[in-house]
Amino acid sequence: MYSPFKLGVKYLRYWLTASNGKGHGVHAPFVFEFITGVLNDDGFYYCYQQIESVRTQLKNDNTVLELEDFGAGSRVHSSYKRKVSEIANSSLKPKKFAQLLFRIVNFYQPKNVLELGTSLGITTAYLASANNTIPVITMEGAKAVATVAANNFNALGLKNIKIVEGNFDVTLKDVLYKQLTKVDFAFIDGNHRKEPTIEYFQQMLPHLHEYSILVFDDVHWSREMEEAWQYIKAHETVTLSIDLFFIGIVFFRKEQKVKQHFTIRF
Repeated sequence: MYSPFKLGVKYLRYWLTASNGKGHGVHAPFVFEFITGVLNDDGFYYCYQQIESVRTQLKNDNTVLELEDFGAGSRVHSSYKRKVSEIANSSLKPKKFAQLLFRIVNFYQPKNVLELGTSLGITTAYLASANNTIPVITMEGAKAVATVAANNFNALGLKNIKIVEGNFDVTLKDVLYKQLTKVDFAFIDGNHRKEPTIEYFQQMLPHLHEYSILVFDDVHWSREMEEAWQYIKAHETVTLSIDLFFIGIVFFRKEQKVKQHFTIRF
């Protein structure tokens, strides 16, 4: 992974060169709609306060968990025993991006949601709250972490979430072929390495369709993740990508006759 200094330099370069995030000069109608209707939607939705209250509790929870780590590890900690508060403070997706995921699902109304990397369940809760009538399958490698997430879902009254525990290398195929025949929306946040990220993308390909949306977390986290992101963007099935630095979004819409890549300030 990149050092905090190098990541900071990359972020500064992104901020200075990205489109301004207001939609000015964007001639692709779909992207303009995404910017104005999703990215810049500053409404306060009903679930925000409840979920953020749970986040606050997690940040102050000193319960120690025994972890199994199947990914590239944390930027801050490497111990297999960690406090809930440490996980919450270093690993949870910030409110800004978790709420953006909510708005994407709320706006495009996919019929199902798949998440690779439940963590403590904050992003899952946002995804499930965007439409509580659709199934949300979330996958987590660490059993103790999944248990905390499940307790959070119960506290929030979310009934449309199913947690699949175990190594994604083993469990993803079963989910794709036995539980989801098609993937409408997926958030991939489970393994910050090139090969597994590309492998997850390739496993999902037969299950995608024109209106599928894939969101990849931390696409600039390391050189490996940037290489994975470049591979995914260049894939023949991808017609449009949006780079928000901390997440990357790809679309497969056939109306997009020419492949386009956008980097937008957010």
